[in-house]
Amino acid sequence: MNTLFIDTSSNKEIEVRLKINRKEYIVKQKIGLQKAQIVLPMIEEILQQNSINLKDINQIRVNTGPGSFTGLRVGISIANTLGFFLAVPINGKKIGQLAQPQYK
Repeated sequence: MNTLFIDTSSNKEIEVRLKINRKEYIVKQKIGLQKAQIVLPMIEEILQQNSINLKDINQIRVNTGPGSFTGLRVGISIANTLGFFLAVPINGKKIGQLAQPQYK
């Protein structure tokens, strides 16, 4: 089982993790205002480092909050888009159900 984790809830760093069976790999990057421009290259980087293609992802987990308003929107939008195109569940929901932010 290959799981992609996306956490953009912080105003200070973005974390992308990849769990392949029982092993977990993490990429973190300190950020400024460019969250949207940073997340996709981070996902590409962690996949390439582990010789995994997007189509090999079986599920996606995304931090839905609480956290930064813009950060949550960025991470959840990316997770929902990837989940839709890869036809994989997000946060354990049925395929096609979208993750929703929790701003509280």
